[in-house]
Amino acid sequence: MWSKEKSKVKSQKSKVKNDGVLFIISAPSGAGKTTLCRKAVDYFYDLRHSISYTTRPARSGEKNGIDYHFIDKETFQEMIDRNEFLEWAEVHGNKYGTSMRDIQSLLKKGLNIILDIDVQGAKQVKEDSRLKTQDVSKTLSPVFIFILPPSLKICEQRIRSRGKDNQKVILSRLENARNEIKELIWYDYLIINENLEEAFERLKSVIVAEKSKRESMIKEVKRLYSKVLDG
Repeated sequence: MWSKEKSKVKSQKSKVKNDGVLFIISAPSGAGKTTLCRKAVDYFYDLRHSISYTTRPARSGEKNGIDYHFIDKETFQEMIDRNEFLEWAEVHGNKYGTSMRDIQSLLKKGLNIILDIDVQGAKQVKEDSRLKTQDVSKTLSPVFIFILPPSLKICEQRIRSRGKDNQKVILSRLENARNEIKELIWYDYLIINENLEEAFERLKSVIVAEKSKRESMIKEVKRLYSKVLDG
């Protein structure tokens, strides 16, 4: 069983850092994705939440570069034209996108990233031909995680308990949930969030396992065992 204390204690610093891992997490409304992502970022010292670019105005209390990168529509379109986004989408008239350059920069520093996006955004990443090229795939090989509520009935209960949406919006969210669940077949990991702490334990296990894979650890292993490997 994992210790409940935050894993903020760093091990001895390596001279050569391993590349980080990009975790892409999707879920239908009511699955608890946002809470799980926040808990993971709080728990792992080397895990960061991806900061998206958006054309919508900042809301009260939001800070540029912390909550979002707030840019105008012209700048956003220029970034689309230059193919700078790993994924982007338009929601309620505002555009949101994830910078490929920003993600790669953090990964090369040895930081792991959580990208909290919907199924359509995750599909964009999955099908991005740039990720199949050798120079990109060396540092950017995403791990896809899908969070599920225990049932659609519980999903509906959770959505209604928020008290924020009218009946039309609730029905729309439930229909979207059904469609999103149909896409889970191509995700790498599935986590059912019936109990928050148990679901978090599973998410932590996935993150640790992926960080320990050969592809993630190879730089550190080569540093420690260079004489053996080169002999």
